[in-house]
Amino acid sequence: MSYRIGIDLGGTFVKFGAVDESGNILKKDKIPTPAGCDYGATVSAIAEVIKRLVADMGMPESVGIGCPGVIDGEHGMVITGGNLGWEIKPLAQDLGRLLGIPVTLANDANAAAYGEYACGAGKEYKSIVLITLGTGVGGGVIFGGKLFTGELGAGAELGHTVIRMDGEPCGCGRRGCFEAYASASALVRQTKDAMVCHPESKMWELCRGNADNADGRTAFDGMRQDDETAKEVVERYLNYLAEGIANIVNVFRPQAVLIGGGISAEGETITKPLQEIVDFRILGHGRYAPVKIGAASLGNDAGLVGAAMLAKETK
Repeated sequence: MSYRIGIDLGGTFVKFGAVDESGNILKKDKIPTPAGCDYGATVSAIAEVIKRLVADMGMPESVGIGCPGVIDGEHGMVITGGNLGWEIKPLAQDLGRLLGIPVTLANDANAAAYGEYACGAGKEYKSIVLITLGTGVGGGVIFGGKLFTGELGAGAELGHTVIRMDGEPCGCGRRGCFEAYASASALVRQTKDAMVCHPESKMWELCRGNADNADGRTAFDGMRQDDETAKEVVERYLNYLAEGIANIVNVFRPQAVLIGGGISAEGETITKPLQEIVDFRILGHGRYAPVKIGAASLGNDAGLVGAAMLAKETK
């Protein structure tokens, strides 16, 4: 059986998928990331799971890993490992030596973008941008089937373009970043702030009287109950999101921008108004082919699939 192994390496869990030529996941596995994200222990744990998959399914053609941080994919090197806390680690080489299998390494957000491009909502396009809304704003840029990663893999940090000069502080040390306004975490913060200012809001009932129970769905659920405060939160949030997307479109001009992360489950509730706002704000409005705004389709499997498909392309 011809297949590849895709790995989504995170600070809490390491997820594995055996993926066929078409991007179908044949088998999954998941383990906790070793305590303290210890590098040696993590490499050994990954190797053990792969050996189990090999014993069950035979030898894969290659292995692809999506890893957080700044990744030098050409040399299979983790430059900085984000929440893993690693620096200058030859992950692809170390794992390949243990397994005797070719290993490809990519940034996790880039791997997810490639998964959507190759097998998900972006497969009908030649160029896409994936924007993933979670604790931060991640994403990836693909042109002509190739990832744009910048020098040493440090480019395409979409969440750290500025949409408000001297605005909200961002974890990167700057102010006004796209991430500080349009991440899922930012939406939760905006929801809580609005609830505190509006004790009459139906969102209090949705949160069982405790603003700390608010999540990324609260404002959308409140909007569906015709709550004016919730409507204002969603409208303001979508404007922040559209502002960042318009900036990205003006730089890259992809055929499509896909929204990933839990918020993408809202579907046309977010993509339809975003399409209207972005169409109006981008350069060449009405003169060029529109840029499609849509929802990603692979969910939490995008990173697995993308890592495996990148291994296919670069082996």
